[in-house]
Amino acid sequence: MQKGIYQQIQEKKLARQKSFAVLVDPDKVQPDQLEELTKLATDAGVDYFLVGGSLVISNHLDECILAIKEQCDIPVILFPGSPSQVSRHADALLYLSLISGRNPELLIGQHVISAPFIKKSGLEIMSTGYMVIDGGAPTTVSYISNASPIPADKNEIALCTAMAGEMLGMKLIYMDAGSGARKAITEEMISNVAANISIPLIVGGGIKDPEKAYLNCKAGADIIVVGNAIEKDAGLIREMSAAVHAVSKVIPG
Repeated sequence: MQKGIYQQIQEKKLARQKSFAVLVDPDKVQPDQLEELTKLATDAGVDYFLVGGSLVISNHLDECILAIKEQCDIPVILFPGSPSQVSRHADALLYLSLISGRNPELLIGQHVISAPFIKKSGLEIMSTGYMVIDGGAPTTVSYISNASPIPADKNEIALCTAMAGEMLGMKLIYMDAGSGARKAITEEMISNVAANISIPLIVGGGIKDPEKAYLNCKAGADIIVVGNAIEKDAGLIREMSAAVHAVSKVIPG
């Protein structure tokens, strides 16, 4: 029987193996551009594709996912910015609850509306405590959510929020500085959060070079997500992936 994606993520965490995910925004890539991207990702050993965005105003979400799946075997995980961003063609879905904000619609409201459709989709559902961290610039997710991000220097708030998410039954914690962030999340904040939760930790936003990806993994991130930097230079995929996977080799068992 094939393992579920969440089981794979858990097993990698237990084995102290780090993972690298490429974020694809359907608004910013055409299906005919995906051939090069999937080839680069396959050659680089990318672990996951995340597909989605805060808006997604185009209508080719399904087409984008199908193109990825036709060209490679890398699992596709939906990273939805709204209940409409669901495709049965993906392998799994991050069922995001914005636990860093106080907007009830994004804590549970939209989930109530989307639950029947998602239940029927056949997707593997991974409940995810989503935490937006201030990346030094206004982001689409902050504007859309009408919620203030956690200040970049308030490690204790991030720590307590992540702990609460785990105790509420979340399977993953996702700390995100947002697309186009000027500053990535600090290693100190990542370390504080990682040391106090037992579920896998995803980190993204503002990671512009392999060194930062490496340092975030060493600090405790289990999965590194990069999108904006790769949109500007797809060649970074190989270097970023190598940096992330190198951490697994240096962390003592």
